[in-house]
Amino acid sequence: MKYSKLNFMLSVLGIIIYITDLIVDIWVSVRFFYEGQNVFGILTVSFMLFGTFVVQCFSYSWFKADLKKAGQENQHCFLLLHCLQGGVFTRYWFALKKGYHVAFKNSSKTDNFMEEQIDPHKEVIDRMTDLSMLRLFETYLEGCPQLVLQLYTFLEHGQANFSQYAAIMVSCCAISWSTVDYQVALRKSLPDKNLLNGFCPKFTYLFYKLFTLLSWMLTVVLLLFLNVKIAFFLLLFLWFLGILWAFKKQTQFCASISMEFLYRVVVGFILTFTFFNVKGQNTKCPMFCYYIVRVLATVGILVVFWISPVSIFNSDYFMSISITVALTLVLGIIFLIVYYGTFHPNRNEETKPDEIDGKAAQRDCRMEYFLME
Repeated sequence: MKYSKLNFMLSVLGIIIYITDLIVDIWVSVRFFYEGQNVFGILTVSFMLFGTFVVQCFSYSWFKADLKKAGQENQHCFLLLHCLQGGVFTRYWFALKKGYHVAFKNSSKTDNFMEEQIDPHKEVIDRMTDLSMLRLFETYLEGCPQLVLQLYTFLEHGQANFSQYAAIMVSCCAISWSTVDYQVALRKSLPDKNLLNGFCPKFTYLFYKLFTLLSWMLTVVLLLFLNVKIAFFLLLFLWFLGILWAFKKQTQFCASISMEFLYRVVVGFILTFTFFNVKGQNTKCPMFCYYIVRVLATVGILVVFWISPVSIFNSDYFMSISITVALTLVLGIIFLIVYYGTFHPNRNEETKPDEIDGKAAQRDCRMEYFLME
């Protein structure tokens, strides 16, 4: 597997999206405080801090593991960079620097950070896969809650300023990009796994995730209008169930107990918004049950909303939202069926587990326990 010039350009696009998302988040939070909407501003900042804290923790733990594997002592400068929220940018610097030499100069040398003599293309691909996973974590920990918040403020006022439109669009792009990019990157980093090749499989997977996510987020927003406490406790309950599922599957992604606990908490949070294969076992039954519950919950909330309409909506306005929720859910399920029935890389391999969002087992890879075989 080679790291091409196209891969390098896509990596550059990835950091552009990451920086744009960060700038828009700061812009929106400042706008909320400026307009006197302090609660929304605090929530926006809280989501940002929570997401970046988790990402910096994982990034630093991986830096320590890399240094230990290379026989080097832990460097305090890396800890300082992560404390200053610069872990992801540091990783991008190392990855893009190495990627440029590999893609444009065909360099076979390793840099000072990793002295181990390995295939330079494989080294860059692994670094980009690390970044893809960190972006995936931050997208769901920060982007999804913020998108719910932006949709809530938009529907509450019936209109939005430019910053809110920008935040909604950038959040959708970030979620879409990180989801597909990680699915492609994880398979590319593992030579024993089939690649997700072609535009049709990628776009089918993208629309499956995007439509099911959008439908659920709009449903949660409707529940927030009905009763904020009920919506909050429902999300907490689903988060708790997701954590229990991760503990039940006995994930072994991290070397330390504390980081493994944090990983399971993150997995539970992601499961609140979308299905996530955490162990690499056959997931047809769990995924079927997951989306059956999702459909029942969506229908139930819509029915309750029809029975107890909120005065903020007129009937025509709510009708369009209900149609959007139902249509995006149906489309998402259709794309899910098409993807797993037609485009999934392992659809013709009966003996292998069906990876969905996680890493499979390459025995010399850091992520070897993200999905177990």
